[in-house]
Amino acid sequence: MHLTVEEALSIYPLSEAKLIAGSKGTHRIVKSINVMDAPDISDWIKEGEMLLTTAYLIKDNPEQASALLHKLNRRGSSGLGIKLGRFWESVPDALIAEADELNFPLIELPFQFTFSDQMNGLFRAELTRKTGTLQAVLEKQRKLMRFALRPVRSRSLLESVSDVIGHPLAIIGSRGELLFNNSSYSERELLGGWPWGNRNRKVRIGEETGYRLPLMQGEECFGYLVFCSIDPLLLPMEESLFVQGAELIAHHIRSGDEDYFEQDLHREFGRLLRRYLKGDLSCAELVKAADALDYGLLQAPFQLVLSDVPEAGELRQHELTRLKEEYAQHPEFGKLKAFHLVMEEGLLSIYSGERLAPERFCAIIESCFDKLKIGESFYPRAAISSRKSKPEETREAFAEVKEALRLTAHWNAGQQVAHYRQLELAMVLQQVPAEMMQKYFSRILAGLLGREPEYVREMLHTLETFLDNDGHINETAKKLFIHRNTATYRMEKLSELLDVDFKKTDDLLRLKLAFLFRKMLERG
Repeated sequence: MHLTVEEALSIYPLSEAKLIAGSKGTHRIVKSINVMDAPDISDWIKEGEMLLTTAYLIKDNPEQASALLHKLNRRGSSGLGIKLGRFWESVPDALIAEADELNFPLIELPFQFTFSDQMNGLFRAELTRKTGTLQAVLEKQRKLMRFALRPVRSRSLLESVSDVIGHPLAIIGSRGELLFNNSSYSERELLGGWPWGNRNRKVRIGEETGYRLPLMQGEECFGYLVFCSIDPLLLPMEESLFVQGAELIAHHIRSGDEDYFEQDLHREFGRLLRRYLKGDLSCAELVKAADALDYGLLQAPFQLVLSDVPEAGELRQHELTRLKEEYAQHPEFGKLKAFHLVMEEGLLSIYSGERLAPERFCAIIESCFDKLKIGESFYPRAAISSRKSKPEETREAFAEVKEALRLTAHWNAGQQVAHYRQLELAMVLQQVPAEMMQKYFSRILAGLLGREPEYVREMLHTLETFLDNDGHINETAKKLFIHRNTATYRMEKLSELLDVDFKKTDDLLRLKLAFLFRKMLERG
């Protein structure tokens, strides 16, 4: 039995009783009924049990009546029903006052009905309720089975499960990202107590009760299903319905060939993003759509990554999809909010969250390329935009990555990933005539270029490596596979030959510019 005291008092013949105290405690749950027939009956009372008595044992002892009331309250009893007419004509005012103070329901039972009448009435009502609930659950199970036997789109399935079971629901990914939510609760409320364990349990969401279930694939949990606004007095058969709904959703997620949520949650945002990048949609409309889909990507500093492969047709689509999956699985990228969209220009990725240093960002993408384990003919490329802080800068970031990919000829030999910052200077200097570039390079490096060809080649390589590593001698030695002292000697010799001071920013900039011109000349 799982009725509140208020509900129990609405069931005949208990409806003929009168609540004389403890009206603020009528939300207490009546789990069972017991009858006092022994002095120590209160020692055996369980939580949620309602005690019925004729007051025979306490009729001549007000102190004992008071002690009984307090003991029942401490043990979590749901209430005390006293049958008047045999030993008490009325309940003492002092006992009523104490019950009110404790918010403990005190009930006057009608004399014409026996205790068994009261109990049978409640049991019949509970049986009727459970039978009705069981029939409703069976009908819902049949509907869920029909959904399971036909292909449906992800969002329509989730909404259908929510509609059939009769509760709003939310889907949370394994990293705590909100993937679907048709409840009125915010992401913060739904994620209370994150991270979670992998077991079914009732949870508190706002001012109401929810039921949370892990979505499992074997021993691995890949998300959570949360049913919202449920009855705290949930019956076991209703819990089984929640479990069935979770298994149905988990099955469809596992059996999908693509990202289960992408088709619905991502597709609309991707469509709007394409329109925005083409100039057919305002930034305000894009941000509004992102908020509606629970995307906070453009509300925090973000960067764009554009990746491409040299393949064509279906093979290109396939390889870009594999690359997207590799990005999604990388643990460091997993800490960031991300969105991936395969489009005509390649795989466009948006990352927001904690800042990654340009070198680290490039290294992560290169490691994803390595994990693809594709033949030597496969040379993916990726360009990273500078960090943006406003949604209005999305088009600017997209222009940066497109331009960076276009300028692959200016990348270092063997380089597969470039940050826009690394190419900005090359972009600015594209209009400088080749003759002027050659003169500048020859003049800046004149003190070295007249030496033996082999010596010149070795020292130019040392100097270029030193500049690429921002003047760090240890990194330079490591990249050249030479001792630090050897690298230091070479840099001292170069300082003498070129008449430069490597501690001065102006000298470093002039040398950097000379090597940039050299690279641009070599690559036409």
